[in-house]
Amino acid sequence: MWDMIKNDLYLRALKGETVDRPPVWMMRQAGRYLPEFQEIKAKYDFFTRCRTPELASEITVQPIRRYGMDAAILFSDILVIPQAMNIEVEMKPDFGPYLPNPVRTQKDVDNVIVPDVHVELDYVMQAIKVTKQMLNDEVPLIGFAGSPWTILCYCVQGQGSKNFDKAKQFCFTNPIAAHQLLQKITDTTIAYLKAKVAAGCDAVQIFDSWGGMLSPTDYTEFSWQYINQIIEALKDDAPVIAFGKGCWFALHDMANSNASALGVDWTCSPQNARYLSGGKITLQGNFDPTRLFSPPAEIKKMVNQMINEFGKDRYIVNLGHGILPNIPLDNAKAFIDAVKEYKSPN
Repeated sequence: MWDMIKNDLYLRALKGETVDRPPVWMMRQAGRYLPEFQEIKAKYDFFTRCRTPELASEITVQPIRRYGMDAAILFSDILVIPQAMNIEVEMKPDFGPYLPNPVRTQKDVDNVIVPDVHVELDYVMQAIKVTKQMLNDEVPLIGFAGSPWTILCYCVQGQGSKNFDKAKQFCFTNPIAAHQLLQKITDTTIAYLKAKVAAGCDAVQIFDSWGGMLSPTDYTEFSWQYINQIIEALKDDAPVIAFGKGCWFALHDMANSNASALGVDWTCSPQNARYLSGGKITLQGNFDPTRLFSPPAEIKKMVNQMINEFGKDRYIVNLGHGILPNIPLDNAKAFIDAVKEYKSPN
């Protein structure tokens, strides 16, 4: 599949090959900062956009059309997984995810199903097929899922949170039920990501957005072991990128896994990220998304410095988390252009 793709820079970086410049894409690039996305958003609610293949694929391709990143990421949401597992999820405007019946007891966990992803999430696979046609093998397509821990956070808390105290309380007071729920999410996610790769995704990324809420010991128990199950199940199907926000402490363990790359957020310097990960694995990141408010000339300077500090090889330029909704278009362009114009100092 890879040998068909015209711009395979991203895939080559995942393999650790020597490149003239690193590839670039931005987390949440398909979405809210683009005026063309806002036009679609004005007409269709959130999950309609996720569930309608023509809309999801159009949104996926919009940033590639405008900026020419080196990879596209499928427009979707991590919470399509709990929806498929018999857990109601709403997306409330100006509030975010809302789960009216959070999972709080053993009985609640028993009611959670491991679905047939080919039935419940077929709309995602259809969106991948339409997107692949639209991309016409210009750039690779990334599929993604939330980490089991991050999905549990929403399922138990019932909404976003600054500390996910209820989710943690559930894990610490009812670990048996918590691990059962995590395993069900893991099994569903493995089947889901395998189906995505079969439908045409060239690589997959696991977003552990709330991994940093856990202590290193609890992270190993409630998050990393489940992410690693997913990596092991997918490693022969496609490259897997693991991104744990606030999880610099786990970079050593993550680097010893079969992940093809690790995402790094902006709180960890390139030097530390290379040191903690052992210097042999591809890293992705880690520009502070809020720094995209800086003037374009300053953005370009900072991006150059970032590439020099990570090194151009075994590196994928990205933000340290998703792009913010109100970033000026010229500033996003400056970020992408800086990478495309990059010249190695030696």
